[in-house]
Amino acid sequence: MGERFKPVSGRAIFSALKDRGVIVLACNTRITKGVLRGIFRAARDTDSAVIMELAKSECDLKGGYTGLTPGEYAKRTVEAADEVGHDIWALHADHTTVRTGTAEELQDVQTLLAAQVQAGYTSFAIDASYLFNLEGKTLQEQLAKNVEATTRLAKKIESLIGSKEFGLEVEVGEIGKKDASGMVLTSPEEATTYIRELNANGAQPQVLAIANGSTHGNIYDQFGNPIPQVTIDIPLTRRVAQALRDIGSSARLAQHGITGTPLELIATQFPHGDIIKGNVGTQWMNIVWEVLKLYHPETYKKIYDWTIQNYSKPGKRETEIFGNQSKNAIKIFFDEIYAMDQDAESALETSAYYNALTFIRAFKSKGSAQLVREYLKKSVKA
Repeated sequence: MGERFKPVSGRAIFSALKDRGVIVLACNTRITKGVLRGIFRAARDTDSAVIMELAKSECDLKGGYTGLTPGEYAKRTVEAADEVGHDIWALHADHTTVRTGTAEELQDVQTLLAAQVQAGYTSFAIDASYLFNLEGKTLQEQLAKNVEATTRLAKKIESLIGSKEFGLEVEVGEIGKKDASGMVLTSPEEATTYIRELNANGAQPQVLAIANGSTHGNIYDQFGNPIPQVTIDIPLTRRVAQALRDIGSSARLAQHGITGTPLELIATQFPHGDIIKGNVGTQWMNIVWEVLKLYHPETYKKIYDWTIQNYSKPGKRETEIFGNQSKNAIKIFFDEIYAMDQDAESALETSAYYNALTFIRAFKSKGSAQLVREYLKKSVKA
């Protein structure tokens, strides 16, 4: 495989594109066949930096719910980049989640991080947002467990990766969390306190994921009908980003839960530059199902029936159940999905290419790869 098509440091991408008015397309490609090539082709043809990623739930040492381990996912992404010929991309460990903070869980996460480093990952997202302490009387007390776990894992990555640069994303505010009042959102004070505490511990993230009204995956109304993702609080997002600048932080924001957001809203209303990384995940899975439905209806029916049988709930429409739970069928039907014929793979690649092109346009990232190349050249000279 060509050396020039291996992933570059996430830190280089984020540093080169900071405050350039660009959002980098980050793709959770739960099914890789056809999809990877389509996205990489779009990135190559528009000369755009791009990020390939899977979360811990999607891809762990046991294959997550996609059936892919870090080593296998790394192999597939590098091969696709090499086949297409695209050089500016990062391999990112999305949502490396810590839910309890126990010693056992942290040890398991460190074992996963070691496997990701060994596989050649160049960027990492530590998500300890679940450790928010509701009993804390100050923001420092409320965020202490998150800060402690995130610092520990960031330093572990440093020790594993050695002298190499790597991208670091951290998370404050659980994405999509609700309470009796509605969506729980990240305040500017919470974001700045969190970053200050991490910096004081020697952790220097380039990207901060916040809770700003989005939710992961497909979303539906009370009747189970699919609806657009339009709940992102853009004024709040701008305030958080400005608060980070006001304290001299170089961290910019990651926008999670973009699937279903109208592209014209992204293009005209998103604060490009305040948001530097845009995660698109479920969209790529959705297009796989559409292709299978037409080209391999028997496989699609098996996946659909299995999902409904295993996840049906009273009062929930089948469309909503399938949209939210079909991800769990990927590993179960792994061999049948990846046995799709050449016609189906070509259609899937074309669909992924088109979708990636439209996101790149909305994200204003055309030409961003050249900015990263220039940054990398300067770094070598320095």
